[in-house]
Amino acid sequence: MGKLVRELMHPGLITCRKGTTLGQVAAIMIQNHVHAVIVEDRDRRPLGVVTDFDLLAGEWLSTDAESLAAMRAMTAGELMTSPIDSIEADEAVQVAAERMQRGSVHRLVVTQAGRPIGLISISDIVASIASRAPVLRGKVADVMSRPILSCREEARANEIARTMTEMNSRSVLVVDAAGRPRGLVTKFDILACCLSGGGEASTAAEIMNPPVTIHPSASLREAADTMIEHHYHRLVVVDPEQPEAFPVGIISSYDIVNEMARPGSVWMG
Repeated sequence: MGKLVRELMHPGLITCRKGTTLGQVAAIMIQNHVHAVIVEDRDRRPLGVVTDFDLLAGEWLSTDAESLAAMRAMTAGELMTSPIDSIEADEAVQVAAERMQRGSVHRLVVTQAGRPIGLISISDIVASIASRAPVLRGKVADVMSRPILSCREEARANEIARTMTEMNSRSVLVVDAAGRPRGLVTKFDILACCLSGGGEASTAAEIMNPPVTIHPSASLREAADTMIEHHYHRLVVVDPEQPEAFPVGIISSYDIVNEMARPGSVWMG
């Protein structure tokens, strides 16, 4: 991990003003395919950040008409997290990975002499892993999460959103009556459902994406390559001898970065 943050970051920031409504923030995320929007003041100085997880928690936890109306009137400035986690452009990528792991954050604002110039995310680090020539050591089974949050195909979008928020999970596995994997619902799927007007009437079967699977014995390099190829942040880990059985785990881009930042890992040497 000899690269610098400036080599992997995305230059520029996707921003909004403090008065932007949450519905408008969600639309900005979907249109720009990003997981976070930086909230800035009139002088374009960053004040805070609103993530897709913030929107998920806020929008769907309002169950009665009065609280839902209040949530719809809430602005980015009221929901944002401040201050923003940041890192200097000339820091090593290893430092960024350690900071993400330590703070349980998925992205950092990149600064140069204190001025924001871009953003680096877990996905950027995983993409760098996939491009490296040497085969990465370690297997999917070594870092995957074995407990899996799941639901049936008929589960409603609002029920899924509430469960994801309560369990602090970024995705839910959708299974049929026999426990066979049929899809994956992520926070972005919930947001897209909200924007399309489907709302609470939508089911998991209607908003899920087909699962992309990988075997426990696959290398972390293979997992990173697959994530980049399919533009997925997480893969369903299945038993190669029983691919239709209930999965054995889930591996995410964060799991790989967490392993990279672990003291004693092969990337820390």
